[in-house]
Amino acid sequence: MVFRRDAWERMESRGISVSDVLHVLDSGEQIEQYPDDTPFPSALMLARVSERPLHVVAAPDTANDVIYVVTAYEPDPNEWDVEFRRRRSP
Repeated sequence: MVFRRDAWERMESRGISVSDVLHVLDSGEQIEQYPDDTPFPSALMLARVSERPLHVVAAPDTANDVIYVVTAYEPDPNEWDVEFRRRRSP
């Protein structure tokens, strides 16, 4: 697993640990796909960590057996439905 520098910085500022991210990736639910992301398609994952909802965007490089963590954050309840699975309409 590779954490992009941006992801590290944001995780630190948001109080999200590596183990939190691993939990989301291991047991979370994929709620969005971004097939046009480059250099690898990515996906948005959701899981609760100690009752805290977390979103993680990750991009698997299957040819090299690596997962790139793009970002991790606690979803904003004003932007997501009550289950944090769907974006609210603007």
